[in-house]
Amino acid sequence: MKTFDELFTELAGKVAEGVPGSGTVQAVRDGVHAAGKKVVEEASEAWMAAEHETNERTAEEISQLLYRIQVLMLTRGLSLEDVYAHL
Repeated sequence: MKTFDELFTELAGKVAEGVPGSGTVQAVRDGVHAAGKKVVEEASEAWMAAEHETNERTAEEISQLLYRIQVLMLTRGLSLEDVYAHL
């Protein structure tokens, strides 16, 4: 199990290294538009799971949304501190 911060550190490392074959690296290279579309897609899936599926399925969809949010952050060059400053 990973925390939000641990996941971000892992993903940022992959992006910084340009790890070959990494889906995260490719997602960042695809740009803000593609990353944003995935955020919207995962947000709707999380919502629908919350409305119609189990807690376990909802948690899974939320985890995918959190991942996509982090990809969007990395695509824009944002850090956790950038975002946490607004919480």
